[in-house]
Amino acid sequence: MKYIGSQNFGQHPKNTVGILITNLGTPAAPTKTALKIYLREFLSDPRVIEIPRLVWWFILNFIILNIRPARSAEAYSTVWTEEGSPLLVNTRNQAEGLKNALSSKYGDEIAVDFGMRYGEPSIKSAIKKLESIGIQKLLVLPLYPQYSGPTTGSTFDAIAKFFVKQRWIPEVRFVSSYHDHPAYIEAIALQIEKHRSKYGESDILIFSYHGEPQSYMEAGDPYFHQCQKTSELLVKKLNLEADRYLTTFQSRFGPREWLQPYTDETLKDLPNKQVESVQIICPGFASDCLETIEEINVENRQYFLDAGGKKYEYIPCLNSEPIHIDALSRLVTDKCKGWINDNISNNAF
Repeated sequence: MKYIGSQNFGQHPKNTVGILITNLGTPAAPTKTALKIYLREFLSDPRVIEIPRLVWWFILNFIILNIRPARSAEAYSTVWTEEGSPLLVNTRNQAEGLKNALSSKYGDEIAVDFGMRYGEPSIKSAIKKLESIGIQKLLVLPLYPQYSGPTTGSTFDAIAKFFVKQRWIPEVRFVSSYHDHPAYIEAIALQIEKHRSKYGESDILIFSYHGEPQSYMEAGDPYFHQCQKTSELLVKKLNLEADRYLTTFQSRFGPREWLQPYTDETLKDLPNKQVESVQIICPGFASDCLETIEEINVENRQYFLDAGGKKYEYIPCLNSEPIHIDALSRLVTDKCKGWINDNISNNAF
């Protein structure tokens, strides 16, 4: 009998700890066909759209998938690179950077790979690659600092769906959030300080997070409160005064009420309050992607300038910057306590 997932168990004793970083995903190409495939998978997830399945099936297949793919393809074509989508490129580089950082400390006793919740490379394929080298322990790190059901919760669903069919399951740890982890807060603060040391300060610093329906928070999703906590810690770290920053929420979709204040509406209104310059950063994104590059850096910039604003600066995500790789390395080391002591040699440091 062939035992799926355990055929290499014990054959590679040094590669015992697997680190899997994940992100949302990306279409295979900036085309209508590729976007239709990607959006069908993404928007079919009941964690993402929480309305009755039959109703949503008709809306998705007869309305959204006949309209949105072409529009999304056009938007993706403006950010696409020779290597692929920015999210894919950045996540791949983050995995490689994390692998190198951990290898410098622990040799080849920790393996690192990455997978996407939707699209390729899939979470399933990434776990299979880690299993093929004989991992006995697995740390799953979704690159969503703040927990949300549609992102982190959905990632957990994908992990569980894979292992429910496996004969052998490694010891698994799942990072549900790291919104208040010192390494993450320090990295975001350093990114802001680096930008400000080069370009100076603005009237207002905006922390813009991805939005979600208000009803999700009312049902118990901690996302809103974790975003507020992240902002609070950054404000303290940067020693910001109360009138020099705002926390807002972007990317709302559909007619329902979403978390507020809305980023776009805030930017349209700020010039009326004698705010001439803003700097904006997205602490909920580990990587620049369509929503930060096109929506925040282009679309929302225009809202502010058209309303009378004078200066708009977008502070990029951490991407694969050394400060981010260092933060992820520290986070992983922290989450692997016990495993490291059991499996890493004494001369690792």
